[in-house]
Amino acid sequence: MTRPNEQDPGTLARNIRLHALRMTSLGGTSHIGSIFSMADILAVLFGKVLQIDPALPKWPNRDRFVLSKGHAGAGVYAALAECGFFDRQILDTHCQDGSILSGHVSHKGVPGVELSTGSLGHGLPVCAGMAYAGKIAGKKHRIFCVLSDGECDEGSIWEAMIFAAHHKLDNLVAVVDYNKIQSLAAVSETLGLEPFGDKWRSFGWSVREVDGHDLAALEMDFSQIPFESARPSCIIAHTTKGKGVSFMENSVLWHYRTARGEEYDAAKRELDALP
Repeated sequence: MTRPNEQDPGTLARNIRLHALRMTSLGGTSHIGSIFSMADILAVLFGKVLQIDPALPKWPNRDRFVLSKGHAGAGVYAALAECGFFDRQILDTHCQDGSILSGHVSHKGVPGVELSTGSLGHGLPVCAGMAYAGKIAGKKHRIFCVLSDGECDEGSIWEAMIFAAHHKLDNLVAVVDYNKIQSLAAVSETLGLEPFGDKWRSFGWSVREVDGHDLAALEMDFSQIPFESARPSCIIAHTTKGKGVSFMENSVLWHYRTARGEEYDAAKRELDALP
């Protein structure tokens, strides 16, 4: 299928960040650092990789995308609106009374969202089930799941990894947004994950590590999925929390803080200046 809505990932990434900044400010919500760290991943996936059609959001042969780190859902809403799944004006209602766009990503009434998430550790297990069902039915679509690094503290993630490798789910792709900061502290201080890639490999996955802000490198890795036949693929994307706004980068403060007033204006100026 030729995608009807292929987009330049650089432009899409900037627009995702700008939308998310405005959405979280208007709605008084947070997680802007988590959204910014994965914006380039979303831009490559939605701009170039996913076989999707906004005119047919339930097209049976579409690729499935699930944001397991559901607290960063504003980024997915922004990507979907930019790709034409719904009107961009709806983004301004994010997390407000009566809006279909809840703070944590929800599929209810939102074209293009496959699964409501928010409780960490649920996305990859569901995606493994979706991939297994697709294999049994002989389908060719792929399942993409974006996880947070802190989410990998959850035992359900590791159970899903075992399941996926056992059933040879090479139609399943896990992308870890490895920004190395979780809700209240650094990942290394909370529950260290290293040697992270080796752990995924030991569970039977084919693994690549990439700069999660290098659009060309991301596109190259996604183009080579599955990395190995009969093995699920994992991309560990090394990212920066708050990427794109200097005073948000690598700061745990911006996991929960809302940008308003002078902080909002300063952040928007920096994002507007991005190429």
